[in-house]
This record gives sequence, C-alpha cells and structure tokens, in this order.
Amino acid sequence: MAAIANFTVALVALLHLWFLVLEMFLWNRPLGLRTFRLTPEFAAASKALAANQGLYNGFLAAGLAWGLVLGDAGNWIKIFFLGCVIVAGVFGALTVGRKILWVQALPGAVAMVFVLLG
Repeated sequence: MAAIANFTVALVALLHLWFLVLEMFLWNRPLGLRTFRLTPEFAAASKALAANQGLYNGFLAAGLAWGLVLGDAGNWIKIFFLGCVIVAGVFGALTVGRKILWVQALPGAVAMVFVLLG
C-alpha cells in the first residue's frame, strides 16, 4: 500500500510541477491560452498573477517531494501538503471553475486516502 501511496503522491507532485510550467512560462503562449481558455489580452494583463500562482503550485510540488524523500517519516508532511492541494482545489472549483475540482482536488484526495491507508 505504501508503494501505491507514494506513486499517487508523486503523480500529484508532477501535476503541480506541470501547473507551475503552464502558469509561469506558458500562460500567454498557445498551449496556455488553450488550456485556460484565455484571450491574448487577458493573458497579457494577468501574466504576473498567473506566475505568482504557478510559484505556489511549485511550493506544493516541493512539499510533496520533500515528504516522498523522507519515506514513512514524511507521511505527516505528505498529509499536510495534500491537504493544501485539496483545499486549493475546492476553493478553485468554487471561485474559478468546477474543472479544478477534478484536475486538482480529486487527485489530491485519492493520494490522501492512499497515504492514510498506507
């Protein structure tokens, strides 16, 4: 069970690294515009805000990676950062769009269940 837990935590960390790349570096590029359904004008105006948001996603990924490096001793760290992922996903779903619930909160919740069971 611990291997499945670590695998799902690693997937969530990789997702958040991808979110970092999308928000910090691809926000106003074609992939970022399509992914977030942005107009070029809105992307240009919100680029700094998106980069800040991407940095936070990087911190979530780093925290999850830290928990993974520590192995079983890092379970509380994994739980904390997965909790942050879930809360951010639920808040995003309520304030931005329901899709965030499925893309961010659900993977975090699945990983949380496996960590708690492991």
